[in-house]
Amino acid sequence: MQNHKIFFILLTFLIGFNCKEEEHQALETAPDQKVENTFAKDNYTKNEVMISMRDGIKLHTTIYTPKDTTKTYPILMMRTPYSCRPYGEDEFKAKLGPNKNLMEEGNIMVYQDVRGRWNSEGVYDNMRAYIPNKTGTQYDEASDTYDTIEWLVNNVDYNNGNVGTYGISYPGFYATYSLLDSHPALKAVSPQACIGDFFFDDFIHNGAYLLSYWRATGLFGYMKDQPTTESWYTLPDLKTEDQHQFFLDHMPLSKLDEYYDSTNVFMEQLKTHVTYDEFWQSRGIIQHLKDIKPATMVVGGLFDAEDLYGPFNTYKSIEANSDNYNTVVFGPWSHGDWARNSERQVVGNIHFGDSISDYFQKNMETKFFNHFLKGEADGGTRLAEAQMFNTGTKEWQSFETWPPENTTKQDYFMQPYERLTKQANRMLATSDFISDPMKPVPYTEDIGVGFTPRKFMTDDQRFASRRPDVLTFETEILDGDITLAGDISAKLKVSTTGTAADWIVKVIDVFPADTENTDDVQDHLKLSNYHMMVRSEVLRGRFRNSMSEPEPLVPNEKTSVNLKLQDVFHTFKKGHKIQVQVQSTFFPYIDANPQTYVDNIFEAKESDFQKQTHKVFNDSSIEFTVLK
Repeated sequence: MQNHKIFFILLTFLIGFNCKEEEHQALETAPDQKVENTFAKDNYTKNEVMISMRDGIKLHTTIYTPKDTTKTYPILMMRTPYSCRPYGEDEFKAKLGPNKNLMEEGNIMVYQDVRGRWNSEGVYDNMRAYIPNKTGTQYDEASDTYDTIEWLVNNVDYNNGNVGTYGISYPGFYATYSLLDSHPALKAVSPQACIGDFFFDDFIHNGAYLLSYWRATGLFGYMKDQPTTESWYTLPDLKTEDQHQFFLDHMPLSKLDEYYDSTNVFMEQLKTHVTYDEFWQSRGIIQHLKDIKPATMVVGGLFDAEDLYGPFNTYKSIEANSDNYNTVVFGPWSHGDWARNSERQVVGNIHFGDSISDYFQKNMETKFFNHFLKGEADGGTRLAEAQMFNTGTKEWQSFETWPPENTTKQDYFMQPYERLTKQANRMLATSDFISDPMKPVPYTEDIGVGFTPRKFMTDDQRFASRRPDVLTFETEILDGDITLAGDISAKLKVSTTGTAADWIVKVIDVFPADTENTDDVQDHLKLSNYHMMVRSEVLRGRFRNSMSEPEPLVPNEKTSVNLKLQDVFHTFKKGHKIQVQVQSTFFPYIDANPQTYVDNIFEAKESDFQKQTHKVFNDSSIEFTVLK
């Protein structure tokens, strides 16, 4: 078991260090496939083609066809900005398709470099805006998908005329995009950890800039002028293993300019479009998910530090605006964990069970695609609308709606003396703290560098609760189980001596003192009284009333700040406690707010960063969706 722990920590570090593209490559080479795997080469034929789009641009497409030509097969396609590697018709991936079951059963597997990336022609655009009612040679990712499917069903031998698309993270966005103006042959789509809107998903969270994604702008920002099978961009070398200190030394954000020049198109866009303006609004895909025809299975991880907004809102938007088969799956995973086949499912220090990803792949993902692409019966057991994993009881549950119908809203009030109660004190009082942007609260106590770490989504929050600039509110020890099943709304009543502030709210499960350790826990921690983060979110105060029209806070004026946290499915067990933490820095997951209002955070000066006193009034509450 100790060997597993060492391997997991090493794998987490490597994935965290390698940034977005390398992370996606890691998803395709799961831990159980590190050894030589020749199944794909032994059983598939590989072809590489350039498929012409309606405007004449050609996209590099790799096609793996089963060598067994005695029957026909569906086409399963992933469109990606991360490359179709390995290139060359004699070079094979170790794993094909969404999972090994679908590879071993036999499907035509297709990968495509999206427009402007890697070996495809054209100009790349981050989350290219959708164009409704296209005419002539107008194009977007929907038309590129349509044109590709049209070519495939007419030119690839032994296909049965049915197509499915899938993808994790950015490829998940392209899977979602395939639903718009969908080709008649497209029958099943599985957007997974799918980006829904860059202003809420990856690079910006409710107006706060994600420093954890800063290096990824190098991946997405530099353009190329011709197809290539080699990297054309470089990522900045921080020259340190301490990411927290690096970003602290590079405040304000203008100090980071030395690492990227104006040829980084995406960085320039981030620095220019600092509100939810037309630039960002046009790139969001959630609002276009109406009258969807293909069957959909949206997949996400309940501890995904990168893409929670996307999958939840993709599912909910389709459900509200379409009449198709639409199901959602959320498991105890960090970003993309379900594509791996680890025996033990661990996020950070918390073990959730064994072979959970394998169970999903066999009993949900494979079943979904086979039913809609091969017409296979599902054994008389239709997949429920929502397959959700309870991260408190550590078991799967099925629901016919999400959130479940049998829920109620329950407010808990943030009271003085660190109390979280169902009743508000009628005597107005406040809990105060001094926030210093030059000594920000870390989002993790781990030291590291690279991309967004996965484990912090279940990290022990005791290090934060013991800081004077973090407010802690806690229930009494629970005398019965309480299950949260749906979204969470923090309804803060606050004031500040400054004109700007961030508000971070965390929901935490406090374990009993007699909780025993597992072999997955870091050496310096114990599960005794462990403060497991269940959910957290940030709102930059200037966007409290509108994401498009920011406004400063008025010093010392009581103000409402409403913050929505993404859905959870978690049981706080008898003997545990529910805790809520409120703070104003979460560094360097997000950048530090100077606490002096500035129109553009990228133009903030050192003198703008000031200590301020924040107050949380005791009529502040957090609203849970509680399962009856």
